[in-house]
Amino acid sequence: MGIVVQKFGGTSVANAERIMNVANIVTEKYKQGNNMVVVVSAQGDTTDDLIEKANEINPHPSKREMDVLLSTGEQISIALLAMAIEKLGFPAVSLTGWQAGFVTNSAHSAARIRSIQKERIEKELDQRKIVVVAGFQGLNRYDDITTLGRGGSDTSAVALAAALRADLCQIYTDVDGVYTADPRKVPTAKKLEEVTFDEMLELATLGAQVLNNRSVELAKKYNVNLEVLSSLERKPGTVVKEVVKMEKMLIKGVAKDSNVARISVMGVPDVPGIAYKIFSSLAAKNIDVDIILQSIGRENTKDIAFTVNSGNLEAAMEVCNVFKDTLGAMAVLCDDQVAKVSVVGAGMQSHPGVAATMFGALADANINIRMISTSEIKISVLIDKEKADTAVQVIHDAFIH
Repeated sequence: MGIVVQKFGGTSVANAERIMNVANIVTEKYKQGNNMVVVVSAQGDTTDDLIEKANEINPHPSKREMDVLLSTGEQISIALLAMAIEKLGFPAVSLTGWQAGFVTNSAHSAARIRSIQKERIEKELDQRKIVVVAGFQGLNRYDDITTLGRGGSDTSAVALAAALRADLCQIYTDVDGVYTADPRKVPTAKKLEEVTFDEMLELATLGAQVLNNRSVELAKKYNVNLEVLSSLERKPGTVVKEVVKMEKMLIKGVAKDSNVARISVMGVPDVPGIAYKIFSSLAAKNIDVDIILQSIGRENTKDIAFTVNSGNLEAAMEVCNVFKDTLGAMAVLCDDQVAKVSVVGAGMQSHPGVAATMFGALADANINIRMISTSEIKISVLIDKEKADTAVQVIHDAFIH
């Protein structure tokens, strides 16, 4: 008898019919003799609806109160799914994040899991109950409700699988696995049977919406046996693991991130320590920076450009405008009409010409590159947002046939 953790996203539990479908998937695994822990997200557009309700009352609510509000979405889902499982004749119990033992830090709306006190879950499993857990939420040391941010239910599921030493963690979505590109945008995208943790982490970080990047980090750290598959179709998915079989594919995927903005700090003094002052101040505000480009110094000045998430643009501009005044920078400019398109694949480490092929595909499509970032297994470019979908298609066609 093993432990299986299954996670179902909002579309998988969007209505009564789909909840009953999920209940059937869960109980089929249970009947095979497995102990089942099921993590669910809020139904459909529930989270967006709750945000809209908050804005009707206060357009600028505190993050603490938003966490209290948003956590209710998952609580609805766990109760309904537990009822569905009971209707099929199987024992079930629903647990909120804090009942399930999730202890987090105090970063409201973007909390990190510190530990999982798993005694309650293990007690319920010993009684052969199917445990249905609210994803995306926990409790900090002050007993305040916290949420884990975008994709938090994925993180909840993988963290539980690691804590319980589960035999398998299955992430059910509305697609049947990990594809070489978004199959809804690129008809020729191919499903991958396997992908490495490192490749999946890059794809998730760079805009692929199948898995949350923090969940992949946890899966890699604790070597969780992870699979991505569809709740709507009964077919094999994609296995995410440390080492995959030898394959001929040079590139595993093309990803797009449209939630990007570029900031340019123009004409800062060309002296040591300037970059440190700017980026340490951004870090102090918990603003992540991605692509960075610094120009060659001229006339004792230089330009520094970098990208941030669109949601952090206003806060980042405030930080940079302070430097404009204190350091004598000529100007601070921003552009939110950009997108980041990336190729990912461990095979590029040993194959020259990947960048040339990517840049050639963009040139043939008359798409200009604004910034470039590389690592051992990925190349990212910043381009005009309106051309992002075209860029994904032409790059995909250049590498994957």
